[in-house]
Amino acid sequence: MKTNFLFHNEAIKDAARNDGVSEEFLIEGLNDGTIVLPDNIKRKKKRYYAIGKNLSKKINANIGSSPEHIDVKEEIEKMMTAVEFGAHSIMDLSLGKKIKTIRKKILELSSVMVGTVPIYETGFELSLKKKDIVEMGVDDFLKVVEEHARDGVDFMTIHSGVTLSSMERILKEKRVMNVVSRGGSFLIAWMKYNKKESPLYTNYDDILDILKEYNITISLGDGLRPGACEDGTDRGQMEELLILGELVQRAREKKVQVMVEGPGHLLLNHIETNIKVMKRVTHDAPFYVLGPIVNDISAGYDHITGAIGGTLAAYFGADFLCYVTPAEHLKLPDIDDVREGVIASKIAAFTADLALGKEYALKRNFKMSSSRRNLDWKNMERFSIDEKKFKLYREKSKISDKDVCSMCGEFCAVKRLNKILG
Repeated sequence: MKTNFLFHNEAIKDAARNDGVSEEFLIEGLNDGTIVLPDNIKRKKKRYYAIGKNLSKKINANIGSSPEHIDVKEEIEKMMTAVEFGAHSIMDLSLGKKIKTIRKKILELSSVMVGTVPIYETGFELSLKKKDIVEMGVDDFLKVVEEHARDGVDFMTIHSGVTLSSMERILKEKRVMNVVSRGGSFLIAWMKYNKKESPLYTNYDDILDILKEYNITISLGDGLRPGACEDGTDRGQMEELLILGELVQRAREKKVQVMVEGPGHLLLNHIETNIKVMKRVTHDAPFYVLGPIVNDISAGYDHITGAIGGTLAAYFGADFLCYVTPAEHLKLPDIDDVREGVIASKIAAFTADLALGKEYALKRNFKMSSSRRNLDWKNMERFSIDEKKFKLYREKSKISDKDVCSMCGEFCAVKRLNKILG
């Protein structure tokens, strides 16, 4: 069986092995669009991962500089930390004067797939010419897409679903938070100023042509995602989703791999409906969600609200979880924030896989439980989600009896009953 796409020779084999599925299963999903394997033919990777239906849940870590803080070395350390702790992909969202240097360095050193959002660099380059994003021409955007493609980017977020019709829905909604997507705000500003349809929609085929040449996966951005729980599942969000469903079909017809991005801030009881509607509208395209963040008051702890929402989203069918860090809504994440965000997202993905009966999750979970029964601390460390933290906490306890922990000491229920019950 052959795929509709051009991959590196080892990509399908490695991705199938990493998920414990057959190559034939993966190819079937790739061909019908329910699975994607982001793999720019210009850049080989050490680890290949597929995203989609009936696969284990994957997680992404966003990194990148801001105009307020630019440090190439720090961004590389963030990337390395994210991969070390289990991220399956990295998105470089950099802004600032070293944007190209950071992207190329990440692409050089990352062992996993890398994504970008080309309209960010487009806006920044216009600002260097003393121009605003509303003065963007389609060639300005396509030039950046082509540059990212040549550099080896594996997937790109493109906000082609932000159109005049979806914008009108937002204007009528009178949202609490309006639009919180940077890319979405750029395009709304452009359409309001130029009184024309979005160039990312009218020139969608030109974008697809570039992506197809390099086998880049398009990640259809949710530029109108809700930034407050009260705005979730409103007409603006749904209007954009309907447009994204059409764009999925057009990408598939062009033989371009495609996935769809989702919210955002969302009430817990809205998550199942959102996932099911999205999957129906886009004919089971892989779904990539930010969080969802399930309340608006947890600044400083949004890696937790994101993990709660991400667990439910993944259980109900989301395929790809974008991490949320403790820095969300507050500042540019540092290395510690990246680590915490990845771990929280990893917990969400594993918890969903466990509930869905994924073999790898069931086995690991059972081995951890068995190790606890046997007071096998070495294997407990091995099977824990964060081995370094496990080891650090054990070392801090300084208890004389190495069989137990400092919580119960000699009154350890497990040790006592192991002696009695065997």
